[in-house]
Amino acid sequence: MPKLALTPGGLHSELQAFSEKLNSARENFQRAAELRPGCSERERVASIDSVGLYHYKPIAENTNPIPVLIVYALVNRAEMADLQTDRSLIRSLLEKGLDVYLIDWDYPDGSNRQRTLGNYVNRYIGGFVQHICNLYDLDAINMLGICQGGTMSSCYAALNPDRVRNLITTVTPIDFHTRDDMLSHIFRHVDVDLLVDGDGNLSGDLLNLIFLSLKPFRLAQQKYVDLIKSSDDAATVEMFMRMEHWIFDSPSLAGQAFKEFAKQFYQTNKLIKGEVEIDGERVDLANLTAPVLNIFGRDDHLVPPPASRALGQFAGTKDYTELEFPGGHIGIYVSGRAHKLVPPAIVEWLQSR
Repeated sequence: MPKLALTPGGLHSELQAFSEKLNSARENFQRAAELRPGCSERERVASIDSVGLYHYKPIAENTNPIPVLIVYALVNRAEMADLQTDRSLIRSLLEKGLDVYLIDWDYPDGSNRQRTLGNYVNRYIGGFVQHICNLYDLDAINMLGICQGGTMSSCYAALNPDRVRNLITTVTPIDFHTRDDMLSHIFRHVDVDLLVDGDGNLSGDLLNLIFLSLKPFRLAQQKYVDLIKSSDDAATVEMFMRMEHWIFDSPSLAGQAFKEFAKQFYQTNKLIKGEVEIDGERVDLANLTAPVLNIFGRDDHLVPPPASRALGQFAGTKDYTELEFPGGHIGIYVSGRAHKLVPPAIVEWLQSR
């Protein structure tokens, strides 16, 4: 029989190293337990119902006189765009001298179940655009839409072309019936009316479970295995904990708006047909004439590239630019390489216009 290469001294060294790794991991998790995403200082400057408009405190000399309004998705929380100081799209934009605002959708409850898609696009987005225009004595502002927020921003820009000076969309679905759109394949065959809770809303926890189910091994198992390997690295643990808090901080979706969005966009793909109706007004992307910078993830499993790139085909703008990010849906905001590519591209694109 072959002899074991491990000597008593070697075994002692291995056990000691393992013990030190465990102690380091325990200390890292204790320190990171209370960490939350969100690192940039901001102030609530306006409210419509429970929805808030936040202004981020400048941290560099202003380089663009036109403020940027960030419109996040109704799913999860906008802190994804401001995770931590070295992984924050918002902070990177601030460091490059942009004046940044963001709409916070808050946490819809039973009293908000009748909020419509029109409430979100016209009352909230439209109301806050008007508020910022009044503050700066402007006719139009720049807008940055994230995921579903990009879809709603595109609708708003098509309905109000005189209010959007430049439009930036990131991982934004436009064509909801592309072949690789797994989320669309789910919602196309679901009775969305039955998904809402007793309070008339769609549970954020249920929606989060649906997202996790699209990549169950990677999102529900492998990431924890990977964490164990790096648990003695404080920076890795801190970022992991911020991400976990973000993932499981899942607000409910206002039931009526969810049903309208699921039926008109996911089930019948009306946006590219020019048949979406918001407050009785038809949304025709041909009326979206503002310059567009469309950023999408090459490996995005929630919004595959063809779903996003369709904006270039259907928007009426004569100034359309695409930027492919070599990563996925979340990586475009939190990965190291994203912060070397995306914020500079956004700022350069805006400055040239």
